[in-house]
Amino acid sequence: MNKTTHKYPIALITGASRGIGRAIAESFAAAGYELILTCSRTFQELNVLAADLAAKYHIPCHAFQTDAGNADEVASLFGQICATGIDHLDVLVNNAGISYVGLLTDMSPEEWRRVMSVNLDSCFYTSRLAIPMMLTKHAGRIINISSVWGNAGASTEVAYSASKGGMNAFTKALAKELAPSNIQVNAIACGVIDTAMNACFSEEDMTALREEIPADRLGRPEEVARLALQLAQAPEYLTGQIITIDGGWL
Repeated sequence: MNKTTHKYPIALITGASRGIGRAIAESFAAAGYELILTCSRTFQELNVLAADLAAKYHIPCHAFQTDAGNADEVASLFGQICATGIDHLDVLVNNAGISYVGLLTDMSPEEWRRVMSVNLDSCFYTSRLAIPMMLTKHAGRIINISSVWGNAGASTEVAYSASKGGMNAFTKALAKELAPSNIQVNAIACGVIDTAMNACFSEEDMTALREEIPADRLGRPEEVARLALQLAQAPEYLTGQIITIDGGWL
């Protein structure tokens, strides 16, 4: 197969059908990126989003149903990407994630493993296959969507906090490993962002939470998306950083 010449920078965004991932996809599309979007369960929504972004911004947009926490499915994803003629990546955004709210003693080993696989293992599965596609141009950006709980820890969210803390350590270590290859690795530690992930909390809980935030509101997915795009275009000397966006909360 002849390699296709791509006139757009190419970004792979996991967990892109809703919330922060969807906002990141829109932000990168508006900036002229060719997009590779994935999700595990809401593929119909992702397909509609991909078609809408392609029509609105006149960029190629590919949608794949992939469980980012499954090594075999991620390997299949990259096989399909290469089959389309794409031979390099400029940006990888590891956004796929799930939460678990409850006491650690009530959590099953299967539930623990699932949080770790989707939130942390996925970064390994995608990065190990994306890096060779960045090395072809001796350039690339890996952006991991983390959480303030990866730094501070949250009661009743032990697994989530541990997975995001692991993501932060992964980010710092991989940044050192890839710096000689001109590939930058950074993470965004999100505070409370207004997405469906917060649906498990009552209105009373959310009101109390907002009162703790100096900005007096939840963050918007579009704000995280703008920061992700800025990291994709930031000076090459910026790497290994965990950048917090939380309205001055923690």
